[in-house]
Amino acid sequence: MKNIMKLASIALVLLFTLFGLTNKASAAKLTLYCSVEIDVCEMLEQAYEKETGTKVAMTRASSGETFAKIKAESSNPKGDVWFGGTGDPHLTAAQENLTAEYKSKHFNDLLPAAQNQAVNANYKSVGIYVGALGFGYNKELLAKKGLPAPKSWMDLTKPIYKGEIQIANPNSSGTAYTTLATIIQIFGEDKGWDYMKALHLNVNTYTKSGSAPIKATGRGENLIGICFQHDGVKQTKKGLPVVTVSPEEGTGYEVGSMSIIAGARNMKEAKKFYDWALSPPIQTMVFTSGKSLQVPSNTKAQADPDAPDLSTINLIDYNFKVYGDKSTRAGLLSKWDNDVSVIPR
Repeated sequence: MKNIMKLASIALVLLFTLFGLTNKASAAKLTLYCSVEIDVCEMLEQAYEKETGTKVAMTRASSGETFAKIKAESSNPKGDVWFGGTGDPHLTAAQENLTAEYKSKHFNDLLPAAQNQAVNANYKSVGIYVGALGFGYNKELLAKKGLPAPKSWMDLTKPIYKGEIQIANPNSSGTAYTTLATIIQIFGEDKGWDYMKALHLNVNTYTKSGSAPIKATGRGENLIGICFQHDGVKQTKKGLPVVTVSPEEGTGYEVGSMSIIAGARNMKEAKKFYDWALSPPIQTMVFTSGKSLQVPSNTKAQADPDAPDLSTINLIDYNFKVYGDKSTRAGLLSKWDNDVSVIPR
């Protein structure tokens, strides 16, 4: 009898253990590729886990790096959702069928620019925020060097700023690719490439991340950083001596985007996160946290009071469809690699 009771106890323990393992294995999961600032990525990860009980595995990388990762994994997708980063690589991913079609229930509440991103991507992407391009300078360093404050894109090509400018590499950074596309649209094909060559002579470092140059500027390691204007304002809010500039000639802008990865292992959860991230409460949480100063795409959400006012910025009619096209993108990056980056400085 004792042996029977012992065997029954063991069987019961095994049964409960098996049930626990099965329950654990069936818990909802989401793999998130995140291309915004790490503190925002972590905030999203923690908030979604807390609200839904879903276990989130998050990886942070720049938009160019994430695009390359998704493309490399296309035969065996590892990620579920790609959140953030400039819209151009999201459009390229949609064109290459690396992302899946989904129209959010919040679509009708979104800014026209965010809706246009979805339409241009055949609903394989959507806009989650809008941010204007520009640059920032360290006013203390500027005074120390006795240099005039730059006010325009053309100012950045002046010899007095030789070795004083940082920008990211357009192959890895959506910020830098947006800069390249903006310059071509403002100055035209020939003069635009002449501009990029002249700018190159003043660049001391090409970084991997688009926000790295303005962070270096804030720390006083660099005089001028080309960035999205909200990233410059963010440094100023931290108490750093950064002055953000909206270039006089006008400037391009990003429609930061989100896409569901084609063949996602957790497709149901991916769609759930997609709607959650576009909802007014979550967009308000993200864009009034002080960690992200872009303009939220949901018109029912609130923006940070210190976010750049897009109505006061001279925005060009940025052609997202053309510059998000995979052949256009590949051509621009190839020309930059072969004709600009190789010039001795």
